[in-house]
Amino acid sequence: MRIFVVLLLSTVPFLAFAQANLSTKSKKAAEYYYQADNYRVRGQYTMAIQLLEQAIDKDDKFHEAYFRLGIIYKAKGELDRAEQLLLKADNLSEKAGPGNAFELGELYLLKAEYKKSIEYIDRYLSANPRNSRRLADANKIKNDAQFALDNMELASEFNPRPLSDTVNAFPMQYFPVVTVDQKAVIFTRRLGTTMNHDEDLVISRKNADGRWMHPESLSENINSEWNEGTCTLSADGRVLIFTSCYGRKGYGSCDLYISKKVGDEWSVPVNLGGNINSSAWESQPSLSSDGRTLYFISNRGGGVGGRDIWVSYLDDKEQWSRPANLGTSINTPNDEVSPFIHPNNITLYFASNGLTGFGGFDIFYAERIDKTWSEPKNIGYPINTSADQVSLYITSDGERGYYSHEITNDPDQKGKLYEFNVPSNVRVKYRTSYVTGHVFDAVTKKPLKAGIELYDLRNEAREGFVYSDSVTGDYLMVLTEGSEYALYVNKSGYLFESLSFEYQLNEDLKPVEVNIYLSPISEGAKAVLNNIFFDVDSYALKAKSQTELNKLINFLNTNPSIRIEIGGHTDNTGSAQYNLDLSLKRAKSVYDFLIEKNISKARLSYKGYGQATPAFPNDSDLHRQMNRRIEFRIIR
Repeated sequence: MRIFVVLLLSTVPFLAFAQANLSTKSKKAAEYYYQADNYRVRGQYTMAIQLLEQAIDKDDKFHEAYFRLGIIYKAKGELDRAEQLLLKADNLSEKAGPGNAFELGELYLLKAEYKKSIEYIDRYLSANPRNSRRLADANKIKNDAQFALDNMELASEFNPRPLSDTVNAFPMQYFPVVTVDQKAVIFTRRLGTTMNHDEDLVISRKNADGRWMHPESLSENINSEWNEGTCTLSADGRVLIFTSCYGRKGYGSCDLYISKKVGDEWSVPVNLGGNINSSAWESQPSLSSDGRTLYFISNRGGGVGGRDIWVSYLDDKEQWSRPANLGTSINTPNDEVSPFIHPNNITLYFASNGLTGFGGFDIFYAERIDKTWSEPKNIGYPINTSADQVSLYITSDGERGYYSHEITNDPDQKGKLYEFNVPSNVRVKYRTSYVTGHVFDAVTKKPLKAGIELYDLRNEAREGFVYSDSVTGDYLMVLTEGSEYALYVNKSGYLFESLSFEYQLNEDLKPVEVNIYLSPISEGAKAVLNNIFFDVDSYALKAKSQTELNKLINFLNTNPSIRIEIGGHTDNTGSAQYNLDLSLKRAKSVYDFLIEKNISKARLSYKGYGQATPAFPNDSDLHRQMNRRIEFRIIR
């Protein structure tokens, strides 16, 4: 009882002092006001609103109550009501502090009334505020409003439009991921509009007429009684990483999980482990096209701001590296969310509320140049607006985008999926296509799981690495325009196969379908070295042959017991003797290179075949080109 009396008495002078600083003379109105604030700070807005309305009933000139009520409605997203209340508070008091001007400036930014936003923020700034954090926020609001005024007229080409109601069939749908062939979209659907409602991953496919079909559960192995949220998919459609925030055993409040598709079946998800997940919050993953680079969001320590973009790499032992922060060229002291790395593995899209934009979270993009990133650019209006914009996906050809857009005037549906055209001025610099097919044993014709590597011949850098499916032999590898590529298919016990692709700027980037047959290592087995290059009428190896030659050296070192013959072949252009001499000299150039790289002479021989053994009839430019070749053959 004594404790109760002491506590009760201690509140009396506080209330008396506090009321003296309010505009109202009504003790009851002041009591309601302070009671409301206790509920407001805990996010219990319904009770706070009721108490503030009772305070206004007691004193309809109580401008602090109008002000506080306006702040609550602004937090709830009811902007028109918030505007009425804040203006009422502003009009009631000639002594209204700069805080009212700040709130109105921020409100009008949210309402996309940018001139009014600047007007009120200028009023706030003219009061010379001393709160450094609030001052920085005010300058950010003003910069955003001015940026919006300067850039509102540049965007008619986007033409954003909602997907059909067949796809937008749920109260909420967001974070779309489109397959490389653009025939399916995977996204998160929520069965209600609050965080307590269930989230699952669903897939909608296009039918033969190009119409999106009704979404179905992605997999019973993935969706569960718990929540499955934002996801990412490798380009070949066989690696899925998604977010789950409760129910599954994890490291923190939200973790990333991985599932792999073998045949038509998704595996039971597995936590990505302690190298990726932490005691903090990890979410919103984005995989590179080959599934070996992972971007994601975390609020772990050691970052630049609150929520940052981090990156991790999958090594050849299938282990994820410790994540690295993407740094200040991308991350700001505020928040970055929803990264999306384009299939070209060069262009990164993300949302930020720390960069100058139209207000709230805007979508930006930057390009990777070697190991650095270009300055982020705002993708523009009307994709970006004064509302928060997140979860963007741009198709591999760079021509179409998908994103989720919040619906504010429909209480039963809070988010829909939209598509839009990508204007040429904001289109990715490098588009992509892909090569796909199956890998088979050349003898048994059975599907094989093989490693498939993509090399850029300009710099001998490996750009991608995937496995073909162990059940079907399916593979898919993304090709980015502007480069000349070597594609290698490898499996222990087999000769490797090499393919050559030249995707130069502005060429037709139609997908290529190639089935690959790997020959078991046996006497007489042979393979074409499609990425050995010579100038016309020359036997000097061109520099871009280095990648293929290194691949052959690695094959010989991995199989030390075999002997090979290097065979040179030509088409039928020119005399037979000239072609025989040229083919011999070209085969010897490869032989000499291998000797220089410490391959034993005892394991090598070379021979020129000239035009005597064509692989194809010499009846077209393409066939003649394919007949001009270097082969290696097992002769053990």
